[in-house]
Amino acid sequence: MSRRFFVDLPITSETATLTGQEAHHLSKVMRAKVGDELILFDGQGGEFPARIAKIGRSEIELSVIERRNISRELPFRLVVGAALPKGDRQRWLVEKLVELGVSELVPLVTERSVAQPSGNTLERLRRAVIEASKQCGRNQLMAVGHATTFNSFLAEATESATKLIAHPPTPDEGATSWSTNAGAAIIAVGPEGGFTEEEIALANDHYWTNVSLGTRVLRTETAAVALASVIALQYKSSE
Repeated sequence: MSRRFFVDLPITSETATLTGQEAHHLSKVMRAKVGDELILFDGQGGEFPARIAKIGRSEIELSVIERRNISRELPFRLVVGAALPKGDRQRWLVEKLVELGVSELVPLVTERSVAQPSGNTLERLRRAVIEASKQCGRNQLMAVGHATTFNSFLAEATESATKLIAHPPTPDEGATSWSTNAGAAIIAVGPEGGFTEEEIALANDHYWTNVSLGTRVLRTETAAVALASVIALQYKSSE
């Protein structure tokens, strides 16, 4: 069976153990049996065909058949800094960024932020990363960083990366054109209401490029996904 399950410890031997939600899902929901085969991944870059050896009440023991070094990552680092939207839209944002191959999501605290990311929120988002990785086939987990002020995010950005900040045009400006290098890229997306003029000016002082995704105002999660998609596709088309 082509089922993928996440092991939260590095797989370094011929055996592995599923616990917690993964073990419950496999035994209670999927109703797996001893001898069934599945795919394990530990977030370190490889995947492991394995066979169920023993099903316990709270854990499942598996025999690892082999290790496959299969990468489904982008060939460059792509970081998205975004002011998180409210509610279920946060999970949707995480799922789509994982599917697109984003390396890291950094929740931004901006002047107009509507959601303040707490410890529980970040843990839920990190669990969503695992679920999305299971679905899309990524063997390396997208990192979800700690909540970071916008000023700190700008200051800590890698100097050599392409740095883009989403900034909707005024009605008389129209859409702007832009391009990225086939290398590390960092995106900044503001909250509903956008970045303040002071935040945009600060970003420009740090050599960030303002980019527009058209004349329509997009929601935070839509803008982040659209911009990440364009960057990934631009690199692919330039190979």
